[in-house]
Amino acid sequence: MKVLSVVLGSLVALGLLLWGGLRVPPRAFPEPDVAGTEVDRVPLPQGLPAPVARFYREVYGDQLPVIETAVITGRGTMRVSGVTLPVRWRFVHRSGADYRHDIEVTLYRARVLTIEELFRDGTARLELPFGVSEGPNVDQGANLALWSETIWMPSVWVTDPRARWEAVDAHTALLVVPFGDEEETFVARFDPDTGLLRLFESMRFKGEHETTRTLWLNEAVSWDELDGWLLPIVTEITWFDDGSPWAVLTTEDVRYNLPLTDDLRPAG
Repeated sequence: MKVLSVVLGSLVALGLLLWGGLRVPPRAFPEPDVAGTEVDRVPLPQGLPAPVARFYREVYGDQLPVIETAVITGRGTMRVSGVTLPVRWRFVHRSGADYRHDIEVTLYRARVLTIEELFRDGTARLELPFGVSEGPNVDQGANLALWSETIWMPSVWVTDPRARWEAVDAHTALLVVPFGDEEETFVARFDPDTGLLRLFESMRFKGEHETTRTLWLNEAVSWDELDGWLLPIVTEITWFDDGSPWAVLTTEDVRYNLPLTDDLRPAG
């Protein structure tokens, strides 16, 4: 009985130790040590659906920035198998083309897991601690992620001629984006008070072996100024059938038009 008590006590102590470590936020990623280039601007085009035009005027005014690359960095949490994990993350984009995700899970601020995802030329490869995920379903999901994460540089939805907006009503529009030789569609819902984009909805394969798609929700919970840009600061990502966000991301640094290496890292 004494041995059992010792074992149970040790397990409880270990559980509390792990629980405490998961509540400590990670350190921030180091800032990229390379400067971006000037951001050119083009006029806001005529003929956009009313809520879309209002959104762009709220974010940019009448001139849209031409953004070729973006490096977005922050911290947050991700839920895996029911456990909420602290993460730090960096998303690197070649606008409308490719991206790289670097995500680190930490315990007492020490890195314990690394997740890397590369989406290039329409093909995705997700490297997880327990294996590699790839295939047509992963490519479809990665393409949706490419365009949904463009919320950190939303002018690309207009300056890229392959994307187009379609009207629905006073607070809703459709965003149609390319996917290889096909197209995918997002339902974009705008806040009636602020005019800012609030929710992106699309149908995405949840896993590489799924045969049906699941409603995938990307919500901009809050917007604020960051380095002179009006940007989504807190975003939540939810699978509809889960009922609650599996990822909550807080944006801390966004840089545009940085040179990138061949593996889509900030040069330098």
